[in-house]
Amino acid sequence: MPSRDVLRWLVEKELRELAASRAYWLLLLVIGALVGHAFITATDLYAEASGAGGGPAALAQGLSPLEGIVVPTFGAYDIAATLLFPFVVIRLVAVEKETGALTLLLQAPASFTTVLTAKGVALLAGWMVAGLPGLFALALWRAMGGHLYAPEVLTVIAGHVLRGILTIGIGAVAGALATSAASAAIVALTVTLGTWALDYVAAARGGVVAALAAYTPSSALRVFEHGELRASTVLVLLVLGVGGLAVAAVWLREGDSVSRRVARLVAVVAITAVAAFAAARLRASRDVSENRQNSFPPADEAVLSAIRTPLRVTVYLAAEDPRLVDLERGVLAKLRRVMTNVDVTYAARGRSGLFEAAQAHYGEVWYELDGRRAMSRSTTEPIVLETIYQLGGRQPPAPVAEPAYPGYPLAARPAHATLVFFVIWPLFVALLWWWQRRPTLPRRRSQGEAAIIGGT
Repeated sequence: MPSRDVLRWLVEKELRELAASRAYWLLLLVIGALVGHAFITATDLYAEASGAGGGPAALAQGLSPLEGIVVPTFGAYDIAATLLFPFVVIRLVAVEKETGALTLLLQAPASFTTVLTAKGVALLAGWMVAGLPGLFALALWRAMGGHLYAPEVLTVIAGHVLRGILTIGIGAVAGALATSAASAAIVALTVTLGTWALDYVAAARGGVVAALAAYTPSSALRVFEHGELRASTVLVLLVLGVGGLAVAAVWLREGDSVSRRVARLVAVVAITAVAAFAAARLRASRDVSENRQNSFPPADEAVLSAIRTPLRVTVYLAAEDPRLVDLERGVLAKLRRVMTNVDVTYAARGRSGLFEAAQAHYGEVWYELDGRRAMSRSTTEPIVLETIYQLGGRQPPAPVAEPAYPGYPLAARPAHATLVFFVIWPLFVALLWWWQRRPTLPRRRSQGEAAIIGGT
């Protein structure tokens, strides 16, 4: 019996289990409302910034559909992946354990890894079906005359797909280790709260904490939302998601002794950690944003990429200081993409900067390159680059005129968004729910199903 047919039947079985889950249908209903509300709010704000209603229009260069429409609309999926989708995953992973069907699956000729792979494929398919409202929102935006740049839109969508894969891994681990679905839900929410706490702590500290926080769900998603396709972020999310399924596959083999499962569990966790660490070391990335917001001008990037010695930056700015946000987003993030070795130390330990012990240095940013140091209080790109060039003994490149980002103002509001997201989508979901629950005639068993049943 070909393993491909067995896997196909198992995927079909898991899809039927997913369709029988009330939590999944609730997810589909809620996601339509979340996306609809986010899209309507985003288009209203975008129209106001474009001068709708007779108000003053913002500068056209500042009106980007990526930041104004795509990111806030798909932000609804971050909420769903945090608070709704984990319960769907837990239900699909833990249902056999609670009903006793896990014993039959363990006796099947197909490996239990194949069974968990089928669950992962079915859950990913379900997550992508839940993405339909987001695609409807993009279609409505285009129908209104709005502009979309395909590479950056696809990057945001890819980020949310990877966010779903990570949620599948977390939910699988919680469903496998916990004794019940309710306990698994608490575990999943605890992990989510833990990542939020890590983000909060990392905002005021650098080093290992900041490096770990770069791969929390929220931080990783921001990379895609800024229009950057970073190999390390993509691979780390994939490794963690697949590693979660592998952990679940090991622990759910209840026929094995506890000591054997623990030994295998330690091995899987170690392999996952090593693979994630190796992936995090990759530096390859691509700026897919239309306005090149993650990149320096090409001439500057050519000079900076030729600097091979480490650049050490010491920042005396608190986490809540807006200058730190400007420095991180406008300079440091771009330097990390271009230069081989950039080491940033955050010397200010407070969050506001009001009670710093080193008040005399607050606001300073020190740069060290080739044994030479220089200080600047500016966080603007030209001054920082000038400082680095002086330290590295490099001649600044001649300025080259580049076409400015035109911006895409649109003073229009969606005419049918309310109808689509709050009437048509719920009716569509209700129709699908009724269709999959309708009585059907007994079907003929497939070869894969016959092989599974025959093996048990």
